[in-house]
Amino acid sequence: MRKKVAVVGDRDSVLVFKALGVDVFESIESTDARKTVDRLAKEDYGVIFITEQIAEKIKETIDRYNDKVSPAIILIPSNQGSLNIGMNRINTNVEKAVGANIL
Repeated sequence: MRKKVAVVGDRDSVLVFKALGVDVFESIESTDARKTVDRLAKEDYGVIFITEQIAEKIKETIDRYNDKVSPAIILIPSNQGSLNIGMNRINTNVEKAVGANIL
């Protein structure tokens, strides 16, 4: 069974993903973003990209999916730049898996 891929964030940051065939969900309000992520998780999306600016507003929602295999939630920079939240998550996960920070 194929899983779908989605991106959630502000219009200017996520619109380019449409050209790649990714389902795009524009959201700038935390309430909308929370509902969207929860709905996508239930609708068989395997990967959900979320801009760091939105992720910062919905940390509790993202944390709920940290221990689940699916969906994989990947934080990406927005067109406004990076907040380094995504890279910090990668460092933490690598350290958990390997036992040391090798990045």
